[in-house]
Amino acid sequence: MRIILAGGTGFIGKALREKFFLAGHEVILLMRRRVSSGEQGEARPHIRNLEIEKYWDGKNPGDWTACLDGADAVINLAGENLASKRWTRSQKQRILLSRVDATRALVEAMGRVRQKPGLLINASAVGYYGDAKDLELTESSARGAGFLAEICGQWETEACKAERLGVRVVLARLGPVLGEKGGMLSKMLPPFRFFIGAPPGTGKQWISWIHREDVTGAFLFMLQYQDLSGPVNVTGPAPVTMTGFCSVLAKILRRPSWPPVPPFFLKGLMGEMAAIVLSSQKALPQKLLKAGYRFAHPGLPEALGSILGKSA
Repeated sequence: MRIILAGGTGFIGKALREKFFLAGHEVILLMRRRVSSGEQGEARPHIRNLEIEKYWDGKNPGDWTACLDGADAVINLAGENLASKRWTRSQKQRILLSRVDATRALVEAMGRVRQKPGLLINASAVGYYGDAKDLELTESSARGAGFLAEICGQWETEACKAERLGVRVVLARLGPVLGEKGGMLSKMLPPFRFFIGAPPGTGKQWISWIHREDVTGAFLFMLQYQDLSGPVNVTGPAPVTMTGFCSVLAKILRRPSWPPVPPFFLKGLMGEMAAIVLSSQKALPQKLLKAGYRFAHPGLPEALGSILGKSA
């Protein structure tokens, strides 16, 4: 397959490139700037040498548009890191526009080529559901409230415009991704390793975690399984509460897990960005399971153990 990948230098993008290489797919990377080999990180030299790099501004169609003509799939992971800076008004606008503008540019570019891509997999997040407490969430659940839900709603609306062009659209609502050197674990491991780890907030909020290997596995599955479209929860089948997550992590690391950090403390420290860790989403991958996807890491103890090289 010929795959156009936007946002391919991030935590998920680098892992996808490895999988695509092993599967023999041709990858065209849309990049906003040339990145150093250090920033490329896990994207190994032999992979980079077989990829085609095209540069874009993440806002407008350009010379790269021709690459979409006859492509099998477009995967869009582009967007400002949610946790890179405190959520000031300007930063919130940057987070929103980085997603909406990039998606709009890709869809507009699809409209300009003769042979449309067969598939658009557009990243979204379980933040779409807002703070849903203990409610079990499937792809048919309603959108929630709050900044994260608003971002995801606008993001998905732009992506769905590709359906008018006859493109199959999958809205990949990602849960917190577990893997080495990035994602949720990179924030949680240091305090636990220094014996000061604790659940943030009440500890009762649900985490719809997923192992990074299952993210890449699910994306490959979506490329092949033609009946999957619309919103798809890219989450593991066994969500846990934050207290449960920290208990498993502490056991694997042989460290204590202290009482939860009060929400008011996190809100004072992080401001509105505390919603990332305080919101609760018990999202289930109903569509993936029904379609027959088999998770490589369905349970948290084994998933964390595989990443950390230990067993619970």
